Amino acid sequence: MLRVFKAKCFGVSVDTVETNGRFAQSLGLDYPILSDSDKTVARSYGVLSATGFPQRWTFYIGKDGRILDVDKNVHPNSHGPDIAKRLAVLGVL
Repeated sequence: MLRVFKAKCFGVSVDTVETNGRFAQSLGLDYPILSDSDKTVARSYGVLSATGFPQRWTFYIGKDGRILDVDKNVHPNSHGPDIAKRLAVLGVL
């Protein structure tokens, strides 16, 4: 579904590399999940909640490194199609 777009997809989690690897393998994911176990990236992107857990947001980042859009209403059951729709709107074809 997302392969038709000129985009690279990856996840970021505050879990360890090992935990992320097992999770990705259990779901058969074909994209990497990067580990941010010290929560540096989560803090810098503003997704770390007051409880210390990150919120599930999707960032659309352009080739120049600028953030094009942020989806703060991620729905796990429809996230793939939601990303595809947003990439189409952003013209990432």
